[in-house]
Amino acid sequence: MKTKQLLKGLLAVSLTATMLVGCGSGSTDMKKVAIIQLVEHTSLNTIKSSFDERMKELGYEEGKNVEYIFKNAQGDTNTAASIIQEFKGENPDVVMAIATPVAQSAATMSEDTPIVFAAVSDPIGAKLTTSLEKPDKNMTGTSDEIQVDLILDKALEVDPNLKTLGVIYNKGEANSVTNIAKAKAYCQEKGIVMQEATVTSVNEIQSAVDVLSAKCDAIFAPNDNTVASAMNVVGSACTKAKIPLYVGADSMVQDGGFLSVGINYENLGRETADMVDKVLKGTDVADIPVKVFKENLNIYVNEKVLKELGITLPDSIANDEALSIMK
Repeated sequence: MKTKQLLKGLLAVSLTATMLVGCGSGSTDMKKVAIIQLVEHTSLNTIKSSFDERMKELGYEEGKNVEYIFKNAQGDTNTAASIIQEFKGENPDVVMAIATPVAQSAATMSEDTPIVFAAVSDPIGAKLTTSLEKPDKNMTGTSDEIQVDLILDKALEVDPNLKTLGVIYNKGEANSVTNIAKAKAYCQEKGIVMQEATVTSVNEIQSAVDVLSAKCDAIFAPNDNTVASAMNVVGSACTKAKIPLYVGADSMVQDGGFLSVGINYENLGRETADMVDKVLKGTDVADIPVKVFKENLNIYVNEKVLKELGITLPDSIANDEALSIMK
């Protein structure tokens, strides 16, 4: 009898211990994801919303198995640095950084925390990694490498007599500097004169566009976050001056640019979520190559701007299966 009672007692203790372990493992299953976005504009907002949607599809439910900490730097690198300091105190499992400047800020956490970036045009140039195939700084992510040559090829197809190209960008953004260098090389090869206008804030954009539109046949803006934040100003100013504005992202076309050749930012956001999922499940960052989006590109044209500029698309563009008219 005593032996049976002893066995029952041991069984009860064992069951209780199992339940406690189960409860403990449930709490450790709660993941913490810290997200920093540089600024509010359509491209980055699209990435964030598609990232959120994909994370839900992957089974992450806020408050149940994941805690999100989201901060917007409002376009200020000093604010971004402060946010990263806050993140360090939160001890997240992974940091997701949307856009190059905040990814560079987040790099200060990479020694102890995996970083997954989104929409970094030149990860190597931004010093986030020395290898796209084997990321070596505990940072990986998605790259929206801008196909500058393809965009400017379309500009020449629209206007074979294009002689002077204006470019507008924030030289404080590493991604923009890289793309403007590509534009400069293209112009030198094609015998096009390039006029530069650099800005540090949206308040400087109107005057910069006015100067460029007075002496240029067309204007090019890469996926510059400062310019993208003020596309209502840039787009309307160029359209009013009857100057086509070629841009580095589909969302910039949607917001008033004339034409771009590039990727779909929803796909980029979803791929970024897949990478975060891998990190949360234990995959080493070095085993997650940077995903560069440079295939299956579309030609994006703003229909309203097309009509206001009075441009007739050449057959080489109008009949291209990759053409997407944005209304």
